[in-house]
Amino acid sequence: MQNRDVKMEVVNPNAAGIDVGSRSHFVAIGQGKEEIKEFGVYNSDHQEIIKWFLENEIQTVAMESTGTYWQNLYSALISAGFQVILCNGKFTKNIKGKKTDVKDAQWIQKLHTIGLLTGSFLPDEATEQLRTYCRHRANLVQQAADATRKMQKYMRLLNLRLDVVVKDVTGLTGLAIIDAICQGEKSPEKLAELRHGNCKKSEEEIAKALQSNGRKDYMFGLKQEYQMYISFQQKMKECDVEIEILLNEQIKSDPEKKQHFIDKKVYKKINKNTPKNLDINLLSYQYFGGVDLLAIEGVSHATALAVMSEVGNDIRKFGTADQFASWLRLSPNNKISGGKVLSSRIPKGSNRLKIALRNAANSIGNLKDTALSNFFTRIAYRKGRPSAISATARKLAVIIWNMIVKGVPYKPQNDYEFLDQKRKRKVQEMKKLIHKFDIKINDLGLQV
Repeated sequence: MQNRDVKMEVVNPNAAGIDVGSRSHFVAIGQGKEEIKEFGVYNSDHQEIIKWFLENEIQTVAMESTGTYWQNLYSALISAGFQVILCNGKFTKNIKGKKTDVKDAQWIQKLHTIGLLTGSFLPDEATEQLRTYCRHRANLVQQAADATRKMQKYMRLLNLRLDVVVKDVTGLTGLAIIDAICQGEKSPEKLAELRHGNCKKSEEEIAKALQSNGRKDYMFGLKQEYQMYISFQQKMKECDVEIEILLNEQIKSDPEKKQHFIDKKVYKKINKNTPKNLDINLLSYQYFGGVDLLAIEGVSHATALAVMSEVGNDIRKFGTADQFASWLRLSPNNKISGGKVLSSRIPKGSNRLKIALRNAANSIGNLKDTALSNFFTRIAYRKGRPSAISATARKLAVIIWNMIVKGVPYKPQNDYEFLDQKRKRKVQEMKKLIHKFDIKINDLGLQV
């Protein structure tokens, strides 16, 4: 039998591959030794890469999304007019033999030349700026929470059991008492007088919990953590101002968005970590051109802000709702061999939008008698709460995609529609079985 030579089609003939590193970048424009070079990470090195590409008539470039080291080089190549594909490292790691930076660059260049690499999702510049502010704010919230936990620790060591008599030590009553303690007030009775009217505990009980042992080292630690907490709160307010400015700029740039208006939703609870000076209900409604994401039960202001900052209007880059859910890693990764499903687990990995949707799904599980909570309950009954959270988060992703891309308002599905759809599916399954086994009416013993 004559051997046949099978060749792969060259999709990108003028392609280059870059293995991104923290101290240097290895760049390959071919598979020969003279076609690969090592460059530094400074701006002048980026210009050298661009010059080398232009001399060799390179048109398209593939590079790995390694940490944050790719961003400056990516911006420089885009500004120079190259078509740049940013790839996930898991799609370029299957290389034969020993792993080196040189082989990685050549392997990326080879895969890109024959068209086997696909680009990762990247938002536009405005959405990327909003994402930076929101992620920085989320980090500040986390740091403030760490400072709160440490304040509670030092107060316990000082025998100041404020956490027993106050639900939230960073609430109105708690912060007023902590501030007075840091100012040097030691009298439990005077500290108890700072009790807010909404506090359920009496002044006598609060005073009983505030009898300190007077340790100076613990008091010093409490003062330090309190100052850090106040600093983080101030930085969050400054970050909120920048977020508001950026959102207003994007909305004002489109006259059609500015015309939309929606009433406040007083039934939506505002978390203490939610930006106070932002009307996220109105801003999200205008930002998405008349799409009311907060109409979905369980979707909070934080969830809407996460959608705006993580994908924004670039959600339209996903062709279908299934692609969007798959990018979020909320869809099962089915592995089938020989007609048998080997695995159908949800892929590992997470991002901030996925976490926000899962938090919203978890809150939906605490609701009663709503369309999504009934769906959550059905899944939780069969597979447990963790699976119900994932399934509901995926359903939220599909709903959000359809609302933004197709402009479909949220319409909860009632029980009758659900039962009707279930009946149609069962009828289709029965038809397939009847056709497969050639079942007749007489075989079923039914009377017509």
